[in-house]
Amino acid sequence: MRVALATLLVLVLAPLLNLLLAVPLPAFAAALTAPETSAALRTSALASLCAIFVAAALGVPGGYVLARSRGVWRTLALLALTVPLALPPVASGIALLGLFGTRRPLGAFLSAHGVAVVDTFGGVTIAEFFVAGSVVAIAATAAFSGVDRRLEEAARTLGAGPLRVLRTISIPLAAPGIAAGILLAWLRALGEYGATSLVAYHPTSLPIELVVALSADGVERALALAEAFAILATLAILLAALVRRRLV
Repeated sequence: MRVALATLLVLVLAPLLNLLLAVPLPAFAAALTAPETSAALRTSALASLCAIFVAAALGVPGGYVLARSRGVWRTLALLALTVPLALPPVASGIALLGLFGTRRPLGAFLSAHGVAVVDTFGGVTIAEFFVAGSVVAIAATAAFSGVDRRLEEAARTLGAGPLRVLRTISIPLAAPGIAAGILLAWLRALGEYGATSLVAYHPTSLPIELVVALSADGVERALALAEAFAILATLAILLAALVRRRLV
């Protein structure tokens, strides 16, 4: 078993360590400070934060409802939330184009009223929400399912209302799982390429800029941008681990 674990770690860490060591610091700094990289990073950061804010606002209460529900409709709801996670990203982009494309009924209606989705910042946000938003709801469902319902019942017996029980008992106990789900969803949204490239190639997000850099400037600049992704993901995971230790 230890050999299996060691082999797994080598297979995972070898490409990451090579990525971190492959790019000299001056080339890394030059790639990050390029105007197109700064613009792409700003687009990805803002769009992913908007997408995850909506996902958290809807997914946390939705996860609580699912965790406290039973029956066929709960199973169907969880199935519906899981489908976007199982779709290939390109298929997700095509599904969104089928809804928001300017020649589709909804897309044409929005365009007629001055609301554009394709090739806009809103399109980037919608694509990232579609591929990653369900993670928050599924994680929240699992986290709330792990909360001892006897504690909630005891609080209600002592006169606490539903919102107070949710705020003082359910959410604090489920917070570590919810936080982990939000982090994973954010990282998934930040790195989304397939759906975003179909729905909104412009404004350019960081994953799209990485592919553009690879095709236009060669592997060196692409390696620098990939290294930036790896560093950002590592910092986010370390921050999440710290927050989780404080919440538990």
